[in-house]
Amino acid sequence: MEIQFLGTGAGQPAKQRNVTSIALKLLAERNEIWLFDCGEATQHQILHTSIRPRKITKIFITHLHGDHIFGLPGFLSSRSFQASTLDEQQTDLAIYGPVGIKNYVMTALRLSGSKLGYRIDFHELEGSDAGLIYSDETFDVYMETLDHTIYCMGYRIVEKDKKGELDAEALKAAGVPFGPLFGKVKKGQDIEVDGKIIHSKEFIGPDKKGRVVTILGDTRQTDRAVRLAVGSDLLVHEATYEAKESNIARKHGHSTTKQAAEVAQKAQVKRLLLTHISARYVGPLVTQLAREAKQTFDNSFVVKDLYEEEIK
Repeated sequence: MEIQFLGTGAGQPAKQRNVTSIALKLLAERNEIWLFDCGEATQHQILHTSIRPRKITKIFITHLHGDHIFGLPGFLSSRSFQASTLDEQQTDLAIYGPVGIKNYVMTALRLSGSKLGYRIDFHELEGSDAGLIYSDETFDVYMETLDHTIYCMGYRIVEKDKKGELDAEALKAAGVPFGPLFGKVKKGQDIEVDGKIIHSKEFIGPDKKGRVVTILGDTRQTDRAVRLAVGSDLLVHEATYEAKESNIARKHGHSTTKQAAEVAQKAQVKRLLLTHISARYVGPLVTQLAREAKQTFDNSFVVKDLYEEEIK
């Protein structure tokens, strides 16, 4: 599982930072990529990565401000061109987001005469939908409303625990011949070999704890973010302004570096990545943002465009 930031700026594109989009790469886990927000020129940013658009199967939109959705029509249209041969099959896509996201996407595609070779499955979410919004055999996704100037959400992605590994060498030493009996033990079944009962639990290691990633949209400092992020291995939190600009941050529905770090501290997360940085902060000023966050939560880092990190 890796996370890559396709855009880390706030409001509008800048020379140093494009607007918001985050790719959660689940290639080893399910051969998919999930996208969180799709600001203007997201598809251009993808060209500088190893990401294949057809691998993106889910898009989670936090809110309907333009710097988080203006890249959707272009990306969705270009994604249709990825199946360039008869052997390549178009893959359907799901979009989760606030009420209105379907109308926005479909209107843009209709007015531009764009035709897609795949189906979009829309899931429009309201405040009453807070909680579990998606679940399968590998992941659960939870949603919580945040505190922005318009309706905005954060998402918590929970990898389900993996069963412990089979100790094959110990099983061989116990006299179990390699073959179907190994499979039974791995499934948790007890077996009998030469009159001896082999208890599966003695040959299977402990379950491997799944990872938890919380990705927030734009928000003022709020306890709802703390509850959503609690215990996460990784928290992605906006930090539009420096600490001394807390009044401006509140007025515009955003957070400061210090406020984001306080959320991470209260939620007892393992690592904090700060994004959605105002264009006013460049060069040494970015270092100052990181320093402010670290004063409250040491394992903090201000990301830049195309930054990628493995989630351990």
